[in-house]
Amino acid sequence: MRQPKLYGRLASWWPLMSPPAEYSREARFFCCLFQAHCAQRPRSVLELGSGGGHTASHLKRHFRMTLVDRAPAMLAVSRRLNPECAHIAGDMRALRLNRSFDAVLIHDAVGYMTSERDLRRALTTAFVHCRPGGMALFVPDFVRENFQPGVSMGGSDGGRGGLRYLEWTHDPDPADTRYSVELVFVLNPLRGRVRVVHDRHVLGLFGRKDWRRWIGEAGFRFKAAPFRHPDLPPGRHEVFLGLKPRAAGV
Repeated sequence: MRQPKLYGRLASWWPLMSPPAEYSREARFFCCLFQAHCAQRPRSVLELGSGGGHTASHLKRHFRMTLVDRAPAMLAVSRRLNPECAHIAGDMRALRLNRSFDAVLIHDAVGYMTSERDLRRALTTAFVHCRPGGMALFVPDFVRENFQPGVSMGGSDGGRGGLRYLEWTHDPDPADTRYSVELVFVLNPLRGRVRVVHDRHVLGLFGRKDWRRWIGEAGFRFKAAPFRHPDLPPGRHEVFLGLKPRAAGV
């Protein structure tokens, strides 16, 4: 799996591309799901593919967060924002911490699972680390049924300068299980010259029935919920829940 530039040499720009404040509403939504679907009041959450820690910066007010990412540069960004959270370098396909959590979150980082094998491995990791009666939450940007090509742009200014970006989402080969996101960054540091950088992200695209089946085969009970997000059209996107059965006799 090739690491995109955004998660390596451009990681320090991440807070200007996607500021932490923009995550508050969806973090509140995730929090409500955890509280509604865990058998007992959730206290600990494992986030796989936690990136710069922007979702965790809001969830940490409610839960004890353990943050896992395979990109050291993104973990460094997250540690600065969330010094009180545990940070672990690891791959969601193979991680084994030998401990369990009340809830497991895989936000849009689950999109980097581009094959059935990789996605199944990530789902198994979530199941292994979830306590009986707990839940896992999976938040893919798209499933095959709601994939929408498009172009967006954004950016902001901050302590190290300014960033603007153009994002083009497209599916070069509808016959496979992948789509592409082409990102073009214009970086304007406080000191130095303006730079333009192209960064390609290849992501997985699977049908809703596949998600349902694979979450169930990982050991969870599948449930879907409408994704209530201010940037998404109502009714088009869902999040997927994996509810782990309680232990026998409990």
